[in-house]
Amino acid sequence: MRVYILTDLEGVSGLTMWSQCSPDGGDAYQMARRLLMGDVNAAVDGCYDGGATEVVVLDGHGWPCNMHPELMHPGAEYLCGRGLPRGWDMDRGFDLGMQVGAHSMNRTRDGVLCHTQNHATDARYWYNGREMGELGQGAIEMAHFGFPCVFVSGDVAACREAKAFFGEHCVTVPVKQGLGRQCARLMAPAKTRELIRAGACEAMKRGKQVPLFTIESTIERVEGVR
Repeated sequence: MRVYILTDLEGVSGLTMWSQCSPDGGDAYQMARRLLMGDVNAAVDGCYDGGATEVVVLDGHGWPCNMHPELMHPGAEYLCGRGLPRGWDMDRGFDLGMQVGAHSMNRTRDGVLCHTQNHATDARYWYNGREMGELGQGAIEMAHFGFPCVFVSGDVAACREAKAFFGEHCVTVPVKQGLGRQCARLMAPAKTRELIRAGACEAMKRGKQVPLFTIESTIERVEGVR
């Protein structure tokens, strides 16, 4: 089983503020990079616990150099940097997809660092009348190449959104509870990594029960407001 993991930063264990999500944040950002690798490595371990034969991880946050090379899991390969190939290299026969560090769409009431595309604007997008954030966009990309999104980790709001989009069989692991857009009730990373590893393993076992997240028909209209 070949697994593709799409990552973001805002939904990672321990992150609550925008300053942690950009190189401008200095030490706070460097800490965020380490927390990201902890969540990713836990997911990779869970994939192999569940029978994966290959794991590829995309550094999917806006600044394309968030992964910490010295902390990379030796059992995975990583896609990083600018100029990623069209389709984010998903066209190599993957069986299952996962999203680690996910956040909910813009204006989600209890969404930690919630936004769609650009947190500095009030951007929102509808696809054929259905509002969708980055979680849905990532899963549509996976479905285009023939594999479902079977696992999501992030805040409670992101996990709720994932269940609504991808169905009850998608495994979700909430790592924090939003109290405001930059405030959350956190769990220790040591605990969330245990949960992520177990969740990723479970997703490997029942992943084929998750349908492809496809648009019902060809997209006729994409609307956005800022």
